[in-house]
Amino acid sequence: MLRSVTISVLVGALTFAAPSAPLLADDYGLPSLGSGGSSVSTDQEHRLGRAWLRQFRAQTAAWQDPIAQRYVESVLARLLPYSDLGDTHVIVTLVDSRLLNAFAVPGGIVGVNSGLFSFAASEDAFASVLAHELGHLSQRHFARRMERVEETQLPTMAAMLAGMVIAAGGGGNAGLAAMAGSQAAFIQDQLAYSRRFEQEADRVGLDAMADAGFDPQAMPAMFRAMQRLTSLQGGNPPEFLLTHPVTQSRISDTQGRADQLTPRDTHRDDPTYAMIRARALLELNRSHPAQAMTQLRQDDPPAAALRYLEALIAAEQNRTDAALDSLDSLARELPDLSLIPASAADIALDAGRRDAALARVQRILRLAPDYFPARLLQAEILLQNDPNQAFDVLRELSQQAPEDPQVFTLLAESAGRSGHEVWGHLARAEQLQLTGRIDRAIRQLEVAEDVARRDDDFGMISRIEQRREEYLEYRDALQQL
Repeated sequence: MLRSVTISVLVGALTFAAPSAPLLADDYGLPSLGSGGSSVSTDQEHRLGRAWLRQFRAQTAAWQDPIAQRYVESVLARLLPYSDLGDTHVIVTLVDSRLLNAFAVPGGIVGVNSGLFSFAASEDAFASVLAHELGHLSQRHFARRMERVEETQLPTMAAMLAGMVIAAGGGGNAGLAAMAGSQAAFIQDQLAYSRRFEQEADRVGLDAMADAGFDPQAMPAMFRAMQRLTSLQGGNPPEFLLTHPVTQSRISDTQGRADQLTPRDTHRDDPTYAMIRARALLELNRSHPAQAMTQLRQDDPPAAALRYLEALIAAEQNRTDAALDSLDSLARELPDLSLIPASAADIALDAGRRDAALARVQRILRLAPDYFPARLLQAEILLQNDPNQAFDVLRELSQQAPEDPQVFTLLAESAGRSGHEVWGHLARAEQLQLTGRIDRAIRQLEVAEDVARRDDDFGMISRIEQRREEYLEYRDALQQL
């Protein structure tokens, strides 16, 4: 099973900015770091946002769960057509932290703490937070804040993002101080301005929720629950409220707006969210899995979700056969939920049953050939059984997921095992730059170029040189942070 180390993260969700262009790929399957936007300021926002993400990854623990990642992406995909974001390409990053938080930053990056799943008892509640974040992005609140600064916009934005990186790395008070200091030119009217932004994001988010089929009543209900949590914690608000203050007037405004809206469609019998929540609760309570079950039961989840969590706990207790039997039974009852057989395949692989895991993955891919968690599992298994085939699969996945460090980690390993030496160095360079280690990435490119020159691969040499230029541009952006 995929695991990561828990870390407390403080990230302001005060973000929000420019639309970004989809990442392109060249003939060799390496993603492009550039933006296709014609506006210089939008391009700067895009690049700073990507640079911020790399610094963020370098200083925080990721929740590496492709099944949960795919679910969050699917919720965003439902909301995006109604969020006034056009064709913005959103990148999702999951954070291994029990703190209640979600955030968005320039460049279309949306982050979700595993702790948000713990707090949000329903899919509608979870979606209300994402809809609010997309509202900030669509209204370009970060860019609009910068317009109120009389000094140069770019250094100010970089300073604010730097403060967020400091906060994300665990220096909460220092990070907030850095952000406050970077906003000296407009700090006097910042509170009123922020309230207007929050109201705009609430309203855009509520409309998107209703149009996408979620219950807009979940948003004011979430705000009330956060207020209660603040009271229970002695006035110490969850991280989300540090940058999204909730007042009674704001709750009243969202309640009034929600009362005027009717969801276009509902999916009340779908246990998917409860199953993803079960994964998050187990991750947060890895040493005490019974606590995960206790918390899940408190919110009256579908029976299928309880059985799913029981199977995951059985796997953690090395009762592999019991876990697989339970998941296979669930999969027969709910054949449209690919996450169930994918979970079973992951458990089989974790137990060292590679052939059985591969057979399970192949069954999934026959029915859902584009299901990313299954394709990633397929690559992990093939890496042991057939490195050449793993290399081909991972090259294709690197085109589909050019911002996923895990894909490039596996691609580098498969390239090394299958004799694709230059590719091994290139993929390693990609993994390094995606995780904020840009100087090491540039040195890795130099090694890749030496290998390409030795092999007289002039096409690859040209692409490596182009890639180095893009890396150097990113290093300049990183230095601003």
